[in-house]
Amino acid sequence: MEAHLHRKSCIPSYSAEVRLMKARTAPSVRGVRVSIPPFLFEAILYAPIDETNSTAKIGNGIIFFTLYKKEEAMWDSLTIENDNKEKLQYLRENAVLKAHEKAKEETEAKKVTKQEHKKYALEATMKLEEAERKRIEDLKEKERQKVTKELELWKKQQEDAEKQKRVQKGGKLHQEVEQLKERKKEKMDKTRIPNEGTSETRLKPTKGHGSYSMFSENLKEEQLPAPRSAATIKINFTSRVFPTALRESRVAEEEEWLHKQAEARRTISADLSELEDLEEEEKNPDWLKDKGNKMFATGNYLAAVNAYNLAVRLNNKLPVLYLNRAACHLKLRNLHKAIEDSSKALELLTPPVPDNENARVKAYVRRGTAFCQLELYTEGLQDYEAALKIDPKNRTIEKDAEKIRHLIQGTTPDS
Repeated sequence: MEAHLHRKSCIPSYSAEVRLMKARTAPSVRGVRVSIPPFLFEAILYAPIDETNSTAKIGNGIIFFTLYKKEEAMWDSLTIENDNKEKLQYLRENAVLKAHEKAKEETEAKKVTKQEHKKYALEATMKLEEAERKRIEDLKEKERQKVTKELELWKKQQEDAEKQKRVQKGGKLHQEVEQLKERKKEKMDKTRIPNEGTSETRLKPTKGHGSYSMFSENLKEEQLPAPRSAATIKINFTSRVFPTALRESRVAEEEEWLHKQAEARRTISADLSELEDLEEEEKNPDWLKDKGNKMFATGNYLAAVNAYNLAVRLNNKLPVLYLNRAACHLKLRNLHKAIEDSSKALELLTPPVPDNENARVKAYVRRGTAFCQLELYTEGLQDYEAALKIDPKNRTIEKDAEKIRHLIQGTTPDS
C-alpha cells in the first residue's frame, strides 16, 4: 500500500508520527494511522495484520507501508468500505484501548526486568563482597598461622636455651661438689697419718661402732647445714582507692573521677558548713537536679530554684543546672537572673557540637524571651535568630521571631 502526502509548498524537514491501531487479536493490528501536521492519514484495514513484521518508511513526501496478513486469506478490498460510523468508531476505540493495554504491559515488563537486573546486580555485589571478605579472612588466618608458628619456634628456642643453661649449671655444680669431696678426702688422709715413735697418738676404735672414728663424725657434722633462723617477711601493697587491681583499672577515668570528687569535697568544705546536716544523697548535684525538675513539674518554682542553687554550689560546671534555673526565673519573672543563667549555660556549652544543639537552642530562646519581656526586642530577636540557625526547621521559634519583628517594626502580622 502506498500513501502519497501532497503539500502546497516544499518543506526540507518535518516530523512524522506513525501509530499502529491494534485489533482484538494481539499482536496483530487492524488499522494504520499517520499524522504529519497538518495532514492526517487513517485507514481501517479489511482484516488484522502482523504488527511485528509489518513496516512503514517515510521519505521524500511519501510513506511506504509493507504489511503482512495475520492469516492467509483473500481480501475483498484493502480497507473496510461502506461501513457505518458506529462500527468504525468502535474499531477506533478498541484499537486505542488495546494500545494502552500493551503499553501498560510493556511498562510492567520493563519494571520487572529492571527489578531482576537490580536483584542480579545486588547478588553479584554480595558475592563479590563475600569473596573479598573470605580472601581477607584467609589472609588473616595465614598470618595468624605464621605468627603462631614463629611464636612456637621462639618458645622452643627459649626452652632449649633454658635447658642448656640448666645442664651447664648442673655440670658446674657437680664439678664443684667433686672438688669439695677431693679436698675433704685429702684432709682426712692427712689427719690419719700416725706420728713415728709415739704410740700414745694412735687412735683406738670406739666400742660398739667398729672402726668408726671421731673424724668421720666431724665430717658428717660438717656436711649437714645449720638450721635456718625464723623470720617474718613483710609485703607492702600499693594503696588503691578502687577495689580493682592496678593492672585491670582505667587510670585516666579513675583520676578524672577522683579529681571531680576532690573538687566537690573542697567546694563543700570551703564555704558550705551549713551542708553538714544534709544527708549524703542531698550532696549529689545530679540528685538535686532531678529533685528540682520534679518541683518545676509541679509548679513549685521557688523550691526548684533552691534545689538548683544548691546543685550549682556543689558543681558549677554543669550547664543544665543554669539552663533549668533560667526556666524557673522566667516563671517567677526574675528576668535579669534568667538572662544571667542562660548566658552562663551558653558559656559552658562550648565548643558547639551536635550533642549540645538542643541545650543551646533552649538557652537562646530563654534568654531571648527574657529580653522581650524587658521590652528589649532587638536583643531578643538576635537570640531567636541564633536559635533558628541551630534548628531552622523549628516552626514555633520561627513564628515567635516573626512576631518580634512585627513588634520592632510597629506593625501587626496581618498588615
